Amino acid sequence: MFKAIRNSPFLHALGRENVLFAFRAIVSQKLRSFLTLLGIVAGVATVIAMVSFVAGFNEAVTGAFSAFGTTLVQFQKYEPRFGGPPGLIPEDQRRRRDLTLEDAAALKRLATLAGAVSPERYYQASGTGAVKNRQGTEANGPTIGGVVPDYLTANNSTLEDGRFISETDLTHGAHVCVIGWDVAKPLFPGRDPIGQEVLVGGVALRVIGVLEKKGSQMGGSADNLMLIPLTVFDEMFPQIKNGRGDTLHIATVPRDPEQVHEMTDQEVAILRAHRGLKAHQPNDFAIRTSEEGLQTFQQVTGGVTMAMVLIAAIALLVGGVGIMNIMLVSVTERTREIGVRKALGATRKDIAAQFLVEAVALTCTGGAVGIAAGFGIAFLVRYAFDFPAAAPLWSVVLGFGISTAIGLGFGLWPAMKAAAQDPIDALRYE
Repeated sequence: MFKAIRNSPFLHALGRENVLFAFRAIVSQKLRSFLTLLGIVAGVATVIAMVSFVAGFNEAVTGAFSAFGTTLVQFQKYEPRFGGPPGLIPEDQRRRRDLTLEDAAALKRLATLAGAVSPERYYQASGTGAVKNRQGTEANGPTIGGVVPDYLTANNSTLEDGRFISETDLTHGAHVCVIGWDVAKPLFPGRDPIGQEVLVGGVALRVIGVLEKKGSQMGGSADNLMLIPLTVFDEMFPQIKNGRGDTLHIATVPRDPEQVHEMTDQEVAILRAHRGLKAHQPNDFAIRTSEEGLQTFQQVTGGVTMAMVLIAAIALLVGGVGIMNIMLVSVTERTREIGVRKALGATRKDIAAQFLVEAVALTCTGGAVGIAAGFGIAFLVRYAFDFPAAAPLWSVVLGFGISTAIGLGFGLWPAMKAAAQDPIDALRYE
């Protein structure tokens, strides 16, 4: 089949001479070619930039979920959502009972497939002097977490230095803390944080450990974190414990990563039984898994991609119509040239190939400029706004493929019109 395509008379007609002739025509009409290509450039640049943003965003999201472990299963009061004020939470979820430490204890005691069960509460520190060192230097609004020793295993975290919160710290309400890299760096520049004190709302906490750096994820930092014993957290922030919000999260991971689904089923059964739910009643808690979270984000980015593809398609359609229009004008302007070529023996296929190659050369030139512009936009946005963007190699092939298809599609009619010219009438054309 490939041999037949390679030896086809039409493909031979698309020769080097036609390509050179097409580019000479583009260069001889620089302004007209430039204006004609604007639509193609805009459409291809939009496609390339969009692909770069979506690929980069997906890469960042995948990294964010991987950083906390792909087998993490978290129970919480409300269904996962993409932000928004509490007023948008459905009423049936607002009426749910809060998850409790007793629920976590039941999972810890009965979930035989779980490798770690970690009840956690969080508070977003804000305001002047919320978190600072003895010298008055402030941290940049870290998230404060009340946790238990299982936190490290459940959240796929490791220590850079020192030790983590122990059962003894929990039992005795020790005023200790483990800090992330983005808390340690501003509070203790050039010094060992271990043994130093951090003031949280005036309460002194001794640093006993530093978490290993996880890096920036989805525009935020996973290292701007301070962890304290859950018992101490409940003393310092009783409004969180007794609040009406999504106050307790229970993070779990399986002993065997291959049994994450079985562990989830087991834990759901334990929670339902412990919370006294009957068989016909739905769960009064939400389940969030890394896998489902990743799928949700991919659905969102898929929707954004489709919207951007539609916008790019409109620009490409306009560009294609422009190509067809300018090629029809070119056929009219070069009617006598067509007549001369036919008089000298050129066939209909030769004439059609000449104009078709010219249309494809136009769109491919626009595609190349559009690819460069798309990568340039992605590069600028990435470094100006720290937005994740990646430029996959296949997007270049996609850009040229789109350009070639537009050239073939919108250049076909003008090429056929040129090929259908009668040589006698063409030679008489003024």
